[in-house]
Amino acid sequence: MEIEVIKEEKNLFEFRIKGERHTLPNLLKTKLLEDKEVEFVAYKLNHPLDQDSIFVLRTKDKAPKKVLLNALKDIDSDLDEFIKEIKKTLK
Repeated sequence: MEIEVIKEEKNLFEFRIKGERHTLPNLLKTKLLEDKEVEFVAYKLNHPLDQDSIFVLRTKDKAPKKVLLNALKDIDSDLDEFIKEIKKTLK
């Protein structure tokens, strides 16, 4: 997976996630929508056959990169909990 920064401003961060269509972008968008600092978040595919998603994040006061990193840490934590539960279930 590769990330390409498209636009970076005080409260706006736009980037391309290469090789990702919906799975990661949708999970990330859902997690970011839980943050009260997020003013707008969305992703799009330019074409139905496109393999890259373009992600747009606009925040109120916090730096978008910081908000993004916090969301990714939360996702990582959620996945760790999920793995633990699956391991318990499979014993």
